[in-house]
Amino acid sequence: MTQTDPHQEQPECLYLELSSQNEQPSVPLHTSISLFLLSYCECTSFKVFLVSAKPDTQSSQSWKSQVPMSLAVSMVHVKDLPVLVRGCRLPAVLDETGRYCRAGLAVVLRHIIDRTCEADPRRKDAASLLGFKKTCLKACAEVSQWTRLCELSIPSAVEAHLRQPTNPSLHLPSALLNLEKTLGEPVKVHNDDKIRRQKLQQQQKNHQKKISQDLQEDQGTDVTQPQDSQSANGLELQAALAKLYVDSGAVLSTTIRESSDIRKVKTTELPQLEHVFAEGLYFTLTDVVLLPCIHQYLSSLQSHNASVLSQLPLLLRWYLQVQEVPGVPRAAQACGMALSTRKAFTTGPPTIAETQQSSQANQESLEMTMKEVHFVGGPRPTMTKLKESGIEAVFSPHPCPSWTLPWDSLPEAVNPTEGKMSDVRAARKRQQLNNLVAMVTELARPGDTVVDFCSGGGHVGIVLAHTLPDCQVILIENKEESLVRGKVRSAELGLTNIGFIQANLDYFTGPFHIGVALHACGVATDMVVEQCIQAGATFVVSPCCYGFVQNTLKFTFPRSKRFLETLSYKEHMILCRFADQTAVQLPSERRLIGKQCMGLVDLDRSWAAETHGYSVRVMTMEPDSCSPKNNMLVGVAGGEAGGDNYATL
Repeated sequence: MTQTDPHQEQPECLYLELSSQNEQPSVPLHTSISLFLLSYCECTSFKVFLVSAKPDTQSSQSWKSQVPMSLAVSMVHVKDLPVLVRGCRLPAVLDETGRYCRAGLAVVLRHIIDRTCEADPRRKDAASLLGFKKTCLKACAEVSQWTRLCELSIPSAVEAHLRQPTNPSLHLPSALLNLEKTLGEPVKVHNDDKIRRQKLQQQQKNHQKKISQDLQEDQGTDVTQPQDSQSANGLELQAALAKLYVDSGAVLSTTIRESSDIRKVKTTELPQLEHVFAEGLYFTLTDVVLLPCIHQYLSSLQSHNASVLSQLPLLLRWYLQVQEVPGVPRAAQACGMALSTRKAFTTGPPTIAETQQSSQANQESLEMTMKEVHFVGGPRPTMTKLKESGIEAVFSPHPCPSWTLPWDSLPEAVNPTEGKMSDVRAARKRQQLNNLVAMVTELARPGDTVVDFCSGGGHVGIVLAHTLPDCQVILIENKEESLVRGKVRSAELGLTNIGFIQANLDYFTGPFHIGVALHACGVATDMVVEQCIQAGATFVVSPCCYGFVQNTLKFTFPRSKRFLETLSYKEHMILCRFADQTAVQLPSERRLIGKQCMGLVDLDRSWAAETHGYSVRVMTMEPDSCSPKNNMLVGVAGGEAGGDNYATL
């Protein structure tokens, strides 16, 4: 075996999926997007692996044209993946320690950009991909419709179309129509007042020119003039490209000071800015995600079907404008993407009238099917309706109300006092941890894998890893800042039975035995319970933010049959809304009603789990003053919990 320098930092490993189509390996869109970003950023900070479930993938040449030649890649079979990576959906990045894994498209892409900028701080073009506040695609798909559209819906819709092509003019993917609608909405960007005033000035200039031309035509004068490259309609594109060229020293026309009469115009009277790129004026990570998707969709249309393009004029304009970004043509060519130029589209570029008509048509065709629920009155009628049906909140007795961890003798890094947490809050946090850890230690067995979902900085997971040295503990959290804090704390403790996954919780697919979540907000609690049910694992969860519970693509409420037969969705939402009214500053009677509503919402959750063979207890954490959200659900499967044990991390 080749010896390596222990002082030389090893590169992180990036794992990208190879799928199979017609018995041949193919590159799925998430992999194409990752490769495109690597090429665009010219990033060499990772050791790249292509993951296949077939043993003979190396001999096939069908996928190699889509991998940049400058990128050295290795093949790995799925069964040979590291433990944490094997339990996640790809793409995924594993750090040099093998204990910190980033999974999911948006998380991995943002990390590629961070690594690019760390390696070369001069890459302002790469840094700008994250947007003005560095938040582009940062919000997880469960809470952000935009992230869900770009990260999940559009790639899935395009891949479904490529697998089973239908008449595109009759079956346009709804995800693409949603994107078309978004591209037709007015753009708001930071400090856009100056650009809007320049647009107004350009519009007035063009209007005066048009009047002059009409007058000359009436007089029989030849009015043929060169095309003005700085039309009002193209000013947004000029501003967008100007930002990309900011380091080149080019003199930009958009810096010209507008006239005094323009400066006096009220902001409300200024013309709206149009989309240049997906999120507005500037080229961001969203455009990187969308380009391979839209390119493959357009390439699948025979002769660029004119009837389809007429329904997506804004998307077509976006596709052509993205190609003007420096670095995009080079990266596309390296990834085997032969981008279609303006001449390739028989319909030509859309006119302003066409784009406005398209935007209006798509707006009408994509009205939300779920109308906003308006709450009228309080929860009493709903609670009375449930009581008349024999449904009341019932809380099981706490099996060990006085149990506590030996906090005084535990290492400092185990104690939840890090950061700016006050002593009072830290004391309540310790009480909350007593409850969850008591339940888990009662249920855990040596060799079990325990997953701390929505782990934050690792208050629960670190205590469990320290308390249960014979168990493997995995922390799953979307926020990098929180998870890094947990990683530092675990290093201080020298824990060897802990791993970290930065991902949306549904990107975790590995086997486990116990799932725990402290104050998972809204539907996150339902997602944790669902993950546990799919794994046959025990769950110990404390819900939070009941008011954020609402129907999603995965869940509809009420959850259980009995509640569904008794309550409408609106009535269930009333329970959720008032379940949040348990704050200590509220009157005691109001808090009592809030507690009853909490109990009813969680009773619905427990009954839904029981249909899958679970025995579920809903109880109150002790002391009940440890949190306004003091419910705890403990569910145990009827048979053996969990699947195969995780290997040692």
